[in-house]
Amino acid sequence: MRTQIAIIGGGPSGLLLSQLLNRAGIETVVLERRSRDYVLSRIRAGVLEWSCVELVREAGAGARMDGEGIEHEGIYLASQNRGFRVDFMKSCGKKVMVYGQTELTKDLYAAQDAIGATIIEEAEDVALHGVEGDKPYVTWRKDGVEHRLDCDFIAGCDGFHGVSRQTIPLSVRHEIERVYPFGWLGILSRTPPAAEELIYANHRRGFALASLRNPMLSRYYIQVPLTDSVEQWSDDAFWDEFRRRLPPDVAETLKIGPSIEKSIAPLRSFVCEPMRWGRLFLCGDAAHIVPPTGAKGLNLAASDVHYLFQALKQHFEEKDSAALHHYSEQALKRVWLATRFSWWMTSLMHRFPDTGEFGQRMQETELDYLEHSASAQASLAENYCGLPF
Repeated sequence: MRTQIAIIGGGPSGLLLSQLLNRAGIETVVLERRSRDYVLSRIRAGVLEWSCVELVREAGAGARMDGEGIEHEGIYLASQNRGFRVDFMKSCGKKVMVYGQTELTKDLYAAQDAIGATIIEEAEDVALHGVEGDKPYVTWRKDGVEHRLDCDFIAGCDGFHGVSRQTIPLSVRHEIERVYPFGWLGILSRTPPAAEELIYANHRRGFALASLRNPMLSRYYIQVPLTDSVEQWSDDAFWDEFRRRLPPDVAETLKIGPSIEKSIAPLRSFVCEPMRWGRLFLCGDAAHIVPPTGAKGLNLAASDVHYLFQALKQHFEEKDSAALHHYSEQALKRVWLATRFSWWMTSLMHRFPDTGEFGQRMQETELDYLEHSASAQASLAENYCGLPF
């Protein structure tokens, strides 16, 4: 079996890259370790930068997003139960789209099916070979049978725990990481959202976030110790704690209901350098992880896809490989900018073990400065809405 681009991973980054390449006449095969149902059961982020929105449209997969997605022109920040709004359009002339990652992945699967793209699910024991040479190939096992795929290039879109990054020798790859000393307990509920726009709350008891997926599906989070388990948190306990951390006017009108999903996610900042080794290119979580505070995870994956798609298109259409050679350098520049912003938002909004009285006052003072400084709001809005590709 042969193709031009072997894509490891059938999540949103792998599917988006495959869709863009196929529409440009470049053949792909996507290998996914899990079933489609499993991939679509994962609950992930739901805030898209406008550059990501436009890339999905370019891929021909944006019709439902445009019909059902919710445009947001600002966010609310709260400190000690009192909030203020940052107006994105006023501050930087941009906006974001609220549209669940699961829904976007559904759309990308449908778009791939519509053009007859090759997606191989439940591919086990995937291994990458010959990456340093000019004839790379991938092997895997399915239903007990060994398979081989020859290709020109390999795109590693298989996430933090995937095989792609691990294929790069330790003597080559440099990994930089910060693990945060807390997690996010998140619930999904079929209730109207707490507010029309997202609320990020700093509180002495810990961080809270009120977000949404659609007008009758809300996603809420509270900061919890990593030692906590989901079983420790009943729905009633979650709602009580969540209310404590919100501004009173929001807490009083909050509609609650039974959770339909509940989980605790650890937070980390992680970057792998380089993002290219030979004919292997890393995309998305395979190369970097950011805490969700800055809403950058899926959007960073989209920017990687953009750079790699343009580079591969230039290689095949114009016989020019310059952009491929510079892919890692170009992608990492934006990765580190987004990592900085996500770290800053996380540091500003969360209670750390060593925060203490001084640290808490500094957070509150920083938020007060943000509330009254147009330039500070412009910086936040520019980064939250997304720096240009």
